[in-house]
Amino acid sequence: MMILASAVLGLGTFGFRVAGPLLRDRFTLSPRVEALMTQLAVVLLAALVATSATLEGGGFAGVARPAGVLVGGVLAWRKAPFVLVVLAAAVTAAGLRLLGVP
Repeated sequence: MMILASAVLGLGTFGFRVAGPLLRDRFTLSPRVEALMTQLAVVLLAALVATSATLEGGGFAGVARPAGVLVGGVLAWRKAPFVLVVLAAAVTAAGLRLLGVP
């Protein structure tokens, strides 16, 4: 059963990937719809980050993880190098946990 489910999901994924280039010329979207889809992608990504940063196992993850994400987000917004963003976020979360902040 697991192999069948994996095969169906794989075929569906392949079908979506093939359908995009094949159907691209058949549909035209207005510039307003294209702009809206771009904004929706940003909102979806922000919701994913917020959920991942604040929840763990169905409950609140504590303050340290969101604080680290916030520090990383501010540094990314200020266009800091990626390595610095990741290290600062990790050091912030780890430092707060070492201080006993959940």
